[in-house]
Amino acid sequence: MNYRSTRNSSLKVTSAHAIVKGLSDEGGLFVPENIPVLTKEEISAFGDMKYSERAYAVFSKYLTDFTPEELRCCVESAYNSKNFDSDNIAEITKLKNGRYILELWHGPTCAFKDMALQILPYLLTTSAKKEVSGKQIAILVATSGDTGKAALEGFKDVDGTSICVFYPEDGVSPMQKRQMTTQEGKNVNVCAVKGNFDDCQNGVKAIFTDKEIEKKLSDNNVLLSSANSINWGRLAPQIVYYVSSYAQLVKDKEIEYGEKVNIVVPTGNFGNILAAYYAKIMGIPVNKLICASNSNNVLTDFINTGVYDRNRTFYTTVSPSMDILISSNLERLLYHFTGENDKLINEWFTSLKNSGRYEVDENVKKQLSEQFYAGFCNDDETKTQIRKTFEGEHYLLDTHTAVAVKVYEDYRAKTGDDTKTIIASTANPYKFGRAVFEAVGGNAEGDEFDIIAKLESKTETGIPAPLAATKDKAVRFKGCVEKQEMGRAVLDFLKS
Repeated sequence: MNYRSTRNSSLKVTSAHAIVKGLSDEGGLFVPENIPVLTKEEISAFGDMKYSERAYAVFSKYLTDFTPEELRCCVESAYNSKNFDSDNIAEITKLKNGRYILELWHGPTCAFKDMALQILPYLLTTSAKKEVSGKQIAILVATSGDTGKAALEGFKDVDGTSICVFYPEDGVSPMQKRQMTTQEGKNVNVCAVKGNFDDCQNGVKAIFTDKEIEKKLSDNNVLLSSANSINWGRLAPQIVYYVSSYAQLVKDKEIEYGEKVNIVVPTGNFGNILAAYYAKIMGIPVNKLICASNSNNVLTDFINTGVYDRNRTFYTTVSPSMDILISSNLERLLYHFTGENDKLINEWFTSLKNSGRYEVDENVKKQLSEQFYAGFCNDDETKTQIRKTFEGEHYLLDTHTAVAVKVYEDYRAKTGDDTKTIIASTANPYKFGRAVFEAVGGNAEGDEFDIIAKLESKTETGIPAPLAATKDKAVRFKGCVEKQEMGRAVLDFLKS
């Protein structure tokens, strides 16, 4: 299995190269040259496997330059009871009306990013030995809240690596900020940016293509890589949990093999729902992929009209991990939908860079409408959904999963589609304690841990141990830079 760049189809590299590089030299994203298909027998056999074995089976289709021993080491080191508080790794909770909440937040940072970022360090270090043996790997991350902490936790004190995370100064929840700024580890750095997530993301991409920075790092035997979902090593693990959840529902006799399901994903950067698309192409029977957005509804408008336009008001919402106007992983989907037409991709994304806008052709619009449904909701609707779900089913949603549930309810009311539905739950509600407490009728005055104590009492639920542990940790990182100073911040960190 080789990988191509979305902006240079003539380029073919191994998965190890794609994982180490993160981003192609001309700014394209690496995609597999074909999407492998799982047989009915393979999917059925997953039911009797533990999660790490399912992951091994999926990775063996994509990472063909890894030996079986290397792959087994990666999956078993990541997906175990030391790193996750559930033997199943991803839990499924059944709600009413054929809805299944896929809980992706049982890892060390209580967010879905753990599902990929617990294994990425093993994939990356294994790949580095194949591709750039002896070099130090510097990981750069832009985060809207969850990726940063999950990447820091995954890469802390990993030999041969260092990691620098940038987050928007006022664009994450208090708990997300506390998780990052109290991070332990000798090889980690966290820095706020005066701007929003898109500023952070654009800054990181600019660093990757800055030849002056590249030369300075190369002179010091350092190679840049990424832990954002632009890196194929981040995206591939996300495919696993959609394949796994379908197999689990079949095993639990909730569905019959071959029965189609809807998949609903709250997303801003499009990676999490793109992974569901890959699972569908691999053979998981999916009816509709439902893309749920908050008030930053650029994806909703794009899927419904074919026009991508980031020239709009940016909203800071109670679901900050989706406060994004430039959805990087959309580029991968469009590359597939255009028949791997790198000329069109370059044209569209050059237009996005220069004017903030592009419009896809009729062929792509048709495929979008066939494969996807898109909707959005505002903060008031998000909080109302949290309250309704808690009062009606005694299940506490976080602010992102609530967006997904609300958009799904709107979809069902509009279409009458009662297909059984998997809803990706991307974070534990205690990561957004203030907003969740307000949603269930609380008066959110006081500091974060005062509010959390009230939330525990009111809902008879409990804060996860990793979040509770941040209360007594010292804040290590207080730096904040202008967006144009991000490159200098990286160089200064790597010198220290």
